[in-house]
Amino acid sequence: MTSEPREDPTTAALNLTDRPKPAPIGSERELVVRKFVVEAAKLLADLHCENLVVLDVRGISDLTDYILIATGTSDRQIKGVAGQVTDLALEYSLDRFGSERDSDSTWLVLDYVDSIVHLFEPTSRAHYDLEMLWGDAPKIDWRSETKGEDQAE
Repeated sequence: MTSEPREDPTTAALNLTDRPKPAPIGSERELVVRKFVVEAAKLLADLHCENLVVLDVRGISDLTDYILIATGTSDRQIKGVAGQVTDLALEYSLDRFGSERDSDSTWLVLDYVDSIVHLFEPTSRAHYDLEMLWGDAPKIDWRSETKGEDQAE
């Protein structure tokens, strides 16, 4: 019995020939995208995703500015929260460029060009270890950024 090769979530959904470039650093759009990833992290935490990490890959990656990684508890949860992240992106006028998932639904990637959201089940997250791949990227403390916004209201 042969098994199909598993796709790699680090490159899934990335049609590099048609893919737009991320927003310039410091632009208004880049600020909107940062607010989106912080709010997306807060949303995922509220929806019981675990081990949320937001990486700032501006200047490190030519593909995107921010990477959000989260662990879900089941394929059903991962699919459900992906829909809610997509709805949130629309509130920020961010169109999804692409999405991809493996046949077993152990990971799902949502590509918004300026930000990429990776949702994993625990085993797949450990296998792909994106935090190590992007180990030189600074982590965004999305909890403190969220608190600061809440206190300003």
